[in-house]
Amino acid sequence: MTELPHEIVEHYRSTDEGQEIVRRHLPDGPQRVLDIGKATGVLAADGHQVTLFDIVPEHVAAARRLAGRTPGMTASLADARSLPVPDRSFDAALRLGPLYHLTDRADRLTALREARRAVRDGGWIFVAAISRFASLFDGLARGFLFDPEFRRIVRTDLASGRHRNEGDHSQWFTTSYFHHPDELRQECLDAGLSVLDVVGVEGLAGWLPQLAGR
Repeated sequence: MTELPHEIVEHYRSTDEGQEIVRRHLPDGPQRVLDIGKATGVLAADGHQVTLFDIVPEHVAAARRLAGRTPGMTASLADARSLPVPDRSFDAALRLGPLYHLTDRADRLTALREARRAVRDGGWIFVAAISRFASLFDGLARGFLFDPEFRRIVRTDLASGRHRNEGDHSQWFTTSYFHHPDELRQECLDAGLSVLDVVGVEGLAGWLPQLAGR
């Protein structure tokens, strides 16, 4: 198991991220939800029993503060590839961050298999990934593409999916893997999951603020 690059942890130490969870498939009533790597615990407010794990200490500290006033919620430090939970002990798992920060395919499959191990048969696993074309769209929308260093990053992203911001530019994101949609589906299948659907959540319009009113 490879160690998570330090720049990823540092990126999220300085970034406060919210999240949107598609609730359409999660059954009503208290479900046992494993929230891995996006430690905000928003489903706890819906009455679910949420167990959070994150590799960033600041995220865990914030989640613990939230847990102090949110019944049925806990938060701990852990790596998405090795979770300290029993087999089939959850009804659903959320992997809305870890997958795109694991640049090696073997590590991504390990993380997916860990979610599969932790969730009961017939349960739900929600996975988020970043599009192979994200840096191209972002560079065009915000003008970064006119910087030769960013163009080099985009060329690498498009060719290999491996995004590295070696200059540590605050607006150029951090070490990540950018999936092609078909590749994401195949990795989930290779990890032993049954794939219901791959859904595009944010497309080019997300980078065009003048379309917000429409």
